[in-house]
Amino acid sequence: MIHRLTNLFALWTVLGTAWAWFVPEHFLWVVDGRFRPLGQPLVSVMLGLIMLGMGLTLSFDDFKRIAKIPRCVGAGVILQFTVMPLAGIAIAMIFGLETGLAVGLILVACCPGGTASNVVAYLANANLALSVTMTMASTLIAVVATPLLTGLLAGKYVEIDQWNLFINMVSIVLLPVIAGVMLNRYFPKITEKIAIVSPLASVIVVVLIVGGIIANSKALIEAHFGVLMLAILLLHVFGFGLGYLITKVLGFGVEERRTISIEVGMQNSGLGSSLASTPTFAAQFATPMQAALAPVPSAISAVYHVVIGSFLAAVWRRLTPKLTSKS
Repeated sequence: MIHRLTNLFALWTVLGTAWAWFVPEHFLWVVDGRFRPLGQPLVSVMLGLIMLGMGLTLSFDDFKRIAKIPRCVGAGVILQFTVMPLAGIAIAMIFGLETGLAVGLILVACCPGGTASNVVAYLANANLALSVTMTMASTLIAVVATPLLTGLLAGKYVEIDQWNLFINMVSIVLLPVIAGVMLNRYFPKITEKIAIVSPLASVIVVVLIVGGIIANSKALIEAHFGVLMLAILLLHVFGFGLGYLITKVLGFGVEERRTISIEVGMQNSGLGSSLASTPTFAAQFATPMQAALAPVPSAISAVYHVVIGSFLAAVWRRLTPKLTSKS
């Protein structure tokens, strides 16, 4: 039952977003600062719990797996941190996005692959082991890559404090993942029980984060609706499309092409939302309005990538019996 509910993450994301749009007061508590566990923003703590859950599902053997498929993982991670960031800055400039939206779009484009991609890879009959490995690898590399790329590309709009962004990545991503791996290693019986519900819990937390940002930014989304929706749609179209086409040119098999397409096209939008919502990140902008716009692209991105990914999974799953491994 839990597995089935987790696989419906696209439906929960869409329903949660619609709920937040029409009844925003039900989600505002996530982002309005009334709750600060351990003195930290609630969104950051919630994302840390998601990363902890990811770590609980990983073992040292998962890290060894990277050495067995270096070409696939390497190509996927390189595409992850080139195709999406370059598409993000290009779209921001072509559409002439306002500073807050441009920086937010670039930030989510520089984030690693999201854990939801593993579910989509499974549904698409792609290479699930490669998907999990790529998500893990891109998440760890993102601790350094995301601050560097965001600072480099978004520097056109606002001076990014890369060191602070790096510290946030370490505290929100790296430390919880390491903690989860250690718990899995030394307390396997406990973590095995927790790992049963952690994927569904992660889906719920992501929906709450996205819903909170949608609720808090409803007026801003309405004001920039057309250009915002088109820009983020194009970002993910480029990610999914180029991820597939480039790996086809490189001679990868169908399963690997699908997997890398999914991994490149699906960003960790929850991470983007969390980073953009931190007080230190908001303080970099000249006006509160710009700061308020920065988390919005990540929230919209969360809806787009699960809908596109789920659609592709449905199509690819139907095509699977007709395909050979090199078609």
